[in-house]
Amino acid sequence: MKFKKVIVQFDAENLILAEELICDIFFSFNLKGVVCDIPLDEPDEGFGTNTLPKPEINSITGFLPLLDSSDIILEKIKQKASNLADLDIQIDIKTELVDEKDWSESWKEYFEVTKVTDKITIKPEWKDHDAKKDEIVIRLDPGMAFGTGTHPTTAMCIKLIETYIKPGSTFLDVGTGSGILMITAARLGARHITGIDNDEVAIKVARKNLVKNEIKPGMFNLLCTTLDKTDKTSYDFIAANIIAQVIVDILPRISMRMTPDTTTILSGIIKERQNDVLAALKANHLCVIHEEYSDEWVALAVKKKTRH
Repeated sequence: MKFKKVIVQFDAENLILAEELICDIFFSFNLKGVVCDIPLDEPDEGFGTNTLPKPEINSITGFLPLLDSSDIILEKIKQKASNLADLDIQIDIKTELVDEKDWSESWKEYFEVTKVTDKITIKPEWKDHDAKKDEIVIRLDPGMAFGTGTHPTTAMCIKLIETYIKPGSTFLDVGTGSGILMITAARLGARHITGIDNDEVAIKVARKNLVKNEIKPGMFNLLCTTLDKTDKTSYDFIAANIIAQVIVDILPRISMRMTPDTTTILSGIIKERQNDVLAALKANHLCVIHEEYSDEWVALAVKKKTRH
């Protein structure tokens, strides 16, 4: 299958905000294989250090299946992107026609074995790694789905899951992407894991990664859907590594699936949007029990407020 490669080159005073807004446009039109290429401060030790070279030009790249509707969607993307000029974000959009095989493998040279915490290491399926005793090694091939473990938002989620999950927990991953957080939860003792994503490609990729990591089929459930269309089952642990606006929008539905004992991890939040998320937490009677920061990103561990 052929794809239209959409490259948004940009310049802005606030690169992190520009990154989130452009990614939001891409995700709203369901572009595949979204890659962010912007310079970031070197993260803390273990958080994907030296995994990517510094780019010469800030850019976000995504891939649009070549269908009859592709040109219409591309025009809508250009229209939305042009509105970012009001926020002093300068945009230049380029496109290329590529075969799936030409791009789905090319990024792999940049994805290295990454020690995320003292205990957990992410290993690309095509890289060698000698595991130490008691080291949890997650084997991963993200394919066209988001989530390699090297991005600070994912790394912080993994760290907080390790900190707060209890053996025997039920686990829900909202926007599962590559399935990396589901695998983390399972390897840390979760009894049953559920992942949802509105992208069929992500569901297929997550399933393959779960199998590669020897997670038994009866232990997990994957659904191509959105949270509002799932049963209002409660979970012991919930993770949502998406973007701030989506978190704000779905927080009431997340709260419905929490008990007083549930821990929820919210990530993918830039610092400038943290107050919006905090306001939504208050409105849904949730409170922050821990904050984690890396670069311009924030991850929050939250629980239901105790009523006296």
